[in-house]
Amino acid sequence: MERLDISKLQYVLFDWDNTLAESRSSLTTAVNQVLAAYGLPEWEISKQKRNKDLSFKDNFPYVFGENKAQKAYEEYREIYKKIVPSKISSFPYAQEVIDFFLTQGKKLMIVTNKERQLLEYELPFLYKPECFCNITCGHEAPADKPSGEQINFALKGYLSPEEINPQTVWMIGDSHQDSRAAKAAGVQAIRVNQSIWGEVETKEPDVFYFKNFEELYAALKLAKN
Repeated sequence: MERLDISKLQYVLFDWDNTLAESRSSLTTAVNQVLAAYGLPEWEISKQKRNKDLSFKDNFPYVFGENKAQKAYEEYREIYKKIVPSKISSFPYAQEVIDFFLTQGKKLMIVTNKERQLLEYELPFLYKPECFCNITCGHEAPADKPSGEQINFALKGYLSPEEINPQTVWMIGDSHQDSRAAKAAGVQAIRVNQSIWGEVETKEPDVFYFKNFEELYAALKLAKN
């Protein structure tokens, strides 16, 4: 198990989809309905067309074509919003990890490529929004993850550039996008869960890997002692 040091930690940034929220089942159910309506293969096949460095929303032109992407996404959004209340869930020990950081006086943020309309809709189903001092969503920073600019944008006004380093800021996420963004911004990358689309990756140096939040929580309790 990785040995963590929280003594200088000030801000913890979380990805949303497949990190704090199990939303993949809602996403795939909704997008498969839209794909079927457009006569396209189900997501497990259609996702092969996507650009792995772009958000789910920004991949719609690759999957549906430039001319149909906007309409298809709007249809997806409405279906998703109907589905998500009954399907979305948090991961075991995610709340315990959040509570741990808060009781230790750490500030929490969400940094996600997801559009704000959906993030703000589903967040209250799982967590108290006031737990997070800032939320940055897709297309709000100069560039989204895997660029480090999204992390720097989220921290603006909270820490000066000179104060941002792997000891003071952690980025917790499930994907290569998250760890690449963390490294680009000069903060500590921490990975939990398997990436949302299940790609097999080679572990990167200077990234802490935990198979789930329970394992991360255990490491945090050791770090406290």
